[in-house]
Parts: sequence; structure tokens; C-alpha cells
Amino acid sequence: MIIIGGSVAGLRSAEQLAKRGLSVLCLERKQEIGVPKHCGEGLGLGHFKRLGLKPDKRWCAAAMKGAILYTPTGKKVEIKFDKTVGYILERKQFEKYLAEKAAKAGAVTRVRSNVSEIKREKGGVKVTVKDLFEAEYFGKMLFACDGTAGIASRSLGLENSIQASDLDSGIQYEMVGIDFDQPDMIHLWFGNDVAPRGYVWLFPKGKNHANVGIGIGSHLGKPAAFYLNKWIDARPEIKKGSIMEVNSGIIPVGGLLEKMTADNLMLVGDAAHQVNPIHGGGMGLAMEAADLAAEVAAKAFKKNDLSNSALQEYNSRWWEKTGVKLKRILQIRYMMESLSDKDYEALAENFTGEEIMKLQGGSLGESAKLVTTKLIRKPGLMKLMLKYLAPKEGRGK
Repeated sequence: MIIIGGSVAGLRSAEQLAKRGLSVLCLERKQEIGVPKHCGEGLGLGHFKRLGLKPDKRWCAAAMKGAILYTPTGKKVEIKFDKTVGYILERKQFEKYLAEKAAKAGAVTRVRSNVSEIKREKGGVKVTVKDLFEAEYFGKMLFACDGTAGIASRSLGLENSIQASDLDSGIQYEMVGIDFDQPDMIHLWFGNDVAPRGYVWLFPKGKNHANVGIGIGSHLGKPAAFYLNKWIDARPEIKKGSIMEVNSGIIPVGGLLEKMTADNLMLVGDAAHQVNPIHGGGMGLAMEAADLAAEVAAKAFKKNDLSNSALQEYNSRWWEKTGVKLKRILQIRYMMESLSDKDYEALAENFTGEEIMKLQGGSLGESAKLVTTKLIRKPGLMKLMLKYLAPKEGRGK
């Protein structure tokens, strides 16, 4: 078994496959696991529970009890719980922790292994690496965990292209010496001038230490850094801080794949666009998909049948468990994109934090009922939102 991509999807896949007795090689093009990071580093407690992860002080920087949402004029909607609901991670340490777990299970990981060619051969897959560890490898099956722009799936005839409108561009600064309230809450700013088709985030990692970033539609005219720098420049309490690290990347927030398998091939994580379309979070979803993919792959190995038909169970079960919900959330993303700054203010005035959570949770029926109840005196906004909350045909209905 060969895995291309040594981030959360690939490393979790490596561990789960090795635990099932398979010989596993994970190839990562970067020279160090976990570097650079490509996300805000937040992970909800639900993912911890489903994945059997226990918070560890080595890679859990701060516990979070909720979120504060800010409208364009600064109105706040607070979603706070009386207990921890998630953590801000040190993703570099977390990925190395995942690599250690994979190694203990029997998987082998190789960094500086940039893949130059992939092709089917003799009932399996041949992978050529031209880098520090130059080599040719043969495996009966390939896990493509190499991100949205990865070559693995297309090399084996499985298309995973995505429209520009379903990609977000993100940039983040890790900052110290800044001032902000409530370090046990994540902070999110919305507005078409603030972050078109996205939001600015502040994810605390300590009292005066946080990830400060932005995600916007990648197809828009100005780069994400323009909006983030503009936002920081208007806030002396943030601008005075030191920037210790800069990270940027492209995030798939749509283009959910109906087909994530082919003969001798499975796609996991960003390569399969397994990301929440609203907030762009993909770590937990990628690892849960890795668990499912490993289970299906191990079953196929036992039957000595690695054909697309034998691997189809991964597609059907992922869509039943996760894909349908994400497709509904995608509809809600489209709705949010249609809102003006005035609409954001109206939502803040009419909805509680708990109700906002329900709106973005993926249940179109509950969301439509809530919108009808709360916006009866704002028929224009109600009609606009309900247009996107009607169930669609197919798997997302």
C-alpha cells in the first residue's frame, strides 16, 4: 500500500491501514512533517471523540468554549458553552504525533519524496520518486492524500478538478504581543468589505498569542493578504503585535466528489474535497474519512479484489455518513454568499448564537423553519434565504 501525502489524511490512513496488517509506505514531498501548516488549527471535540483522540498538552495549545461572531458594524453574537467544545492545536506537533502513531503501527514514512510519475502496472501501481530518496515503489493500491492540486488521482484516470468558485484562498499570521478579550473563544468577523465570501478569524493560542487569518473566494480580484492586512491595520491592538509565522494555501469549499475511487485507488482529505463548505475546516473530516477508507481497503485486500466495484463501499458510506450533510451545508454557503452587509446586521439582531449554530448545521428543514419564524417581518431577506434552503435533487436532498 502506497500513500501519497503525509499530512493528517495520509498519516491517519497510514496508521489505520498498518493496524489492519497491511504493509504501508507514506510518501511526503516536504522535508519535514507538519511544516508548513495550512489551517487555523481548530479541531472540535466531536472529532476527538469519533477518532478516539485524547487531548495532549504537547499539541493542544488552548481549549475553546465557543465562538464570537462580529457583524460589519461590530455587533457581536456569542455562542458560548459551559464546557470545552474544541481545541486550538499546534498542528506541527500534532502531525508528528500522527506520524509516530503510524510508525508504531508498522507504517513507514519518507519525507523529501516528491513523486514524479504514477502509473498502473502489473495489477498495481508504480510510483517514481525523484528527490532526496530517489526510488521506484510498487504497491497493489494507492491512497491519494496529496491535496486539491495533487497529481495522484488524475495520473490514474480519476478526475478531481474543482471550479475556481469552489476554492477559497487563505492566509494566516501567527502573532504574539496582541490584545484581545475572551481567550477561551474563537473570534470571527464577517462582511463583504472585511472578507468577501469568507471571514477573518482569530484563534487564540494563549493570552496574547493567536492565529490571525482570513479566507476569501480565490476567484476574487484582490489577494487574501490585501484584506487581512487592511483589517489588521485598522486595529492597533492587533497591529502592534509581532508576526512569527506566515502560512497560506488554497481550500476546497465545494466540488464534493460523487466518485472517490477507481481501480487500485482511493482519495482522502482535500484530494477528495472533504472540507466543510462554510468554515473551511477539514482536519477532522479527513481523518474520519481515512478511518472509513482504511476499513474498506482492508476488506478489499482480504478478498484480493482492489477493483473500483470492490472499493465503492467507501463512496456510498461516506456520502451516507458525511457527504449528504456537507452538500446541505454547501447550499447554506451559497445562501451566505448572497447576503449584503445589511443582511448580516439583520441576522445579528434577530438570531441568537444557538440559532446561528442551527442555521449552519446542515439541516435545511430546520433552518427554513427557523428563518420563517424569525424573519416574518423582513420578507425580502426571508425570501432570499429560503430560496437556498429548499432541498435539491440527488444525494444532497
